[in-house]
Amino acid sequence: MSIQAHVEQVKQEIAKAAIAAGRKPEEITLCAATKVQSHETIRAAIQAGITVCGENRVQELVSHLEVDAYAGAQVHFIGHLQTNKVKQVVGKVALIQSVDSERLLQAIEAQAEKLGIVQDILLEVNIAGEESKGGCTVDEAESLATLCGTLDHVQLRGLMAIPPISSEPGANRPFFSAMRQLFVDIKGALGDNQSRMDCLSMGMSGDYRDAIQEGATLVRIGTALFGARPPVIKG
Repeated sequence: MSIQAHVEQVKQEIAKAAIAAGRKPEEITLCAATKVQSHETIRAAIQAGITVCGENRVQELVSHLEVDAYAGAQVHFIGHLQTNKVKQVVGKVALIQSVDSERLLQAIEAQAEKLGIVQDILLEVNIAGEESKGGCTVDEAESLATLCGTLDHVQLRGLMAIPPISSEPGANRPFFSAMRQLFVDIKGALGDNQSRMDCLSMGMSGDYRDAIQEGATLVRIGTALFGARPPVIKG
């Protein structure tokens, strides 16, 4: 199947899942996870109707930006972000989805202040408490959300999570449900006048339908769009 066909198929599946959940398909944003994809593949995906690309690695983000590979689409940073690489990301992407510590949050604030901009972010929550994954705890997320309200150059737009990998259908629904409740709780605690929280980023190729059922507003899809990732050649 062509990228065009894959994009159309995923959009149809998103629409089905949204309607089954009593939601409107347009409430769900499809973010193409472009990790290890070429400039040409990214351009083809955008030509096929992708409007948001999510990049995992700073080096690849910079490389694609240099040749304007994302032209016609928004770019989000969805991978682990080290504080020493913040300068390469802030102001270059519409949304940083993976903020998981006060140190990183303050580094983003400082760089955004230098640039005279407001950087939109999501807080990444390690909802299953997996030691091998990044993300803050639920309690830390609540504290970081409160801190965001005191910063002038960072705008909290919502939450992101990567639940455990599972081949069992529906296995991650409890985690998605917990994320949805945390989203509601944090937004309520911040208050309508302080909060622009409107993004709950969760669900990937294997479980995005369940994520939509549980309230995701953005799903990050790689394999279902591009096929299995090519091997990374280390030199």
